[in-house]
Amino acid sequence: MAAFGIRIVLLLAAFLLPLSVEAMVRHYKFNVVLKNATRLCSTKPIVTINGKFPGPTIYAREDDTVLIKVVNHVKYNVSIHWHGVRQLRTGWADGPAYITQCPIQPGQAYVYNFTLTGQRGTLWWHAHILWLRATLHGALVILPKLGVPYPFPKPNMEQVIILSEWWKSDTEAVINEALKSGLAPNVSDAHTINGHPGPVQGCASQEGFKLDVQPGNTYLLRIINAALNEELFFKIAGHELTVVEVDAVYTKPFKTDTIVITPGQTTNVLLTTKHAAGKYLVAASPFMDAPIAVDNKTATATLHYSGTLSSTLTTLTSLPPKNSTILATSFTDSLRSLNSKKYPARVPLKIDRNLLFTVSLGINPCATCVNNSRVVADINNVTFVMPKISLLQAHFFKIKGVFTDDFPGNPPVFYNFTGTQQPSNLNTMNGTRLYRLAYNSTVQLVFQDTGMITPENHPIHLHGFNFFVVGRGQGNFNPTKDPKKFNLVDPVERNTVGVPAGGWTAIRFRADNPGVWFMHCHLEIHTTWGLKMAFVVDNGKGPNESLLPPPSDLPKC
Repeated sequence: MAAFGIRIVLLLAAFLLPLSVEAMVRHYKFNVVLKNATRLCSTKPIVTINGKFPGPTIYAREDDTVLIKVVNHVKYNVSIHWHGVRQLRTGWADGPAYITQCPIQPGQAYVYNFTLTGQRGTLWWHAHILWLRATLHGALVILPKLGVPYPFPKPNMEQVIILSEWWKSDTEAVINEALKSGLAPNVSDAHTINGHPGPVQGCASQEGFKLDVQPGNTYLLRIINAALNEELFFKIAGHELTVVEVDAVYTKPFKTDTIVITPGQTTNVLLTTKHAAGKYLVAASPFMDAPIAVDNKTATATLHYSGTLSSTLTTLTSLPPKNSTILATSFTDSLRSLNSKKYPARVPLKIDRNLLFTVSLGINPCATCVNNSRVVADINNVTFVMPKISLLQAHFFKIKGVFTDDFPGNPPVFYNFTGTQQPSNLNTMNGTRLYRLAYNSTVQLVFQDTGMITPENHPIHLHGFNFFVVGRGQGNFNPTKDPKKFNLVDPVERNTVGVPAGGWTAIRFRADNPGVWFMHCHLEIHTTWGLKMAFVVDNGKGPNESLLPPPSDLPKC
């Protein structure tokens, strides 16, 4: 009888265990605190999570629920965005200040509560207010469900690699000075790899990040570009990288010695340590193919084989020219969805909404600015004005006067967007204007760069959704010819996409997530200048097709 009882208990355990394993609730506590940090041989206080820079990595598995209590101990208002998390019906946890929540005020707290439904891979989190994300950021690693393998050779080890920028000055002072003058802000003083620039001129003593490796192993590098304003090249001397995932979506594997990654994007690569010993340079350098000032300094780290003497000379590598458009385009064009039976690419084929959004810079009057004008940015000539309460609250509680839903689906004037003859009037319209979408409607959206002031590569991030990048090209989008060349079979799926300087990018997505979803350039200065808008997606008719009500601790404005 005792044996039978034990068997029953074991049977029950066998049934219950997968359920408990597959749907864990993971708790984290984020204390927002100031911490002194020394880089480039100078020290300044920075805003951090739990005193760490970069911040702590959140680990979870697909379909887990994550609860993160954020307690604000600094003088700034704070909000945290979980970049790339779908937030199905939980827009209150998305994080952009004044879009889905009022910020967490000094001395206050808020619990972000969301489920990682059907997602696995590398995402990240960052502050989504002011320029705090310069130091307030970290990785969000979603492992596959227990027992589910990667669709590529299992790595021996994994390593998060966060690329970022560093200013000697307080970044809030940098942007405030720029807004006061109406001009562009100072570029950063260095790039960093996992928080360290490596030795630079004027501060040769500072060490860079060191990645210790064993020969003959395979490492999964989870690379994140957390820089405020700069797209980056990343390479490792003497080693090839195999790209297997971007923005937490598996890709068809391909080999390269250099990746290009825009702010907001993540890229997973496999690195095989094929040498017996040695030290190899790891480098992150800027990509900019427009006449715009960038921080030209290269961040360096070291790939260090075990047993190699520290006195061994580091094997160096040549860096791509900063304006290497061909290299960047070749990398981007190589990205394809895995599109396997287990991980299909569900590209919308029938389209309900066809949109064309120009992404531009402009100039508006400003009596107190240096030239009596200020640089602004816009989508379809609308410079977005942030509201005083969150758009999601205004939508959910039907509060009038906060926003209008008349965002233009096309530019106000059609002209040769990428030609040398640009309009003489560079003024834009101001407004808190949203574009309304019916639940489950399908959208094709073409982003068109323009030559207003200067053409420039814009990394556009859409909250609340993944999208398929079905096409891209140089010059003006041709609605008759270009769609014939779209890839509707295995286009790359992601949440942040670069619109090429002087060109266009076409994306498709299904509006299956009710709420208000921010879309903006992930160059922080362009977001500050107004290159942003939001979609409002109405509730559907089914029981699981409506935005959930707000949590009781939602911050107040």
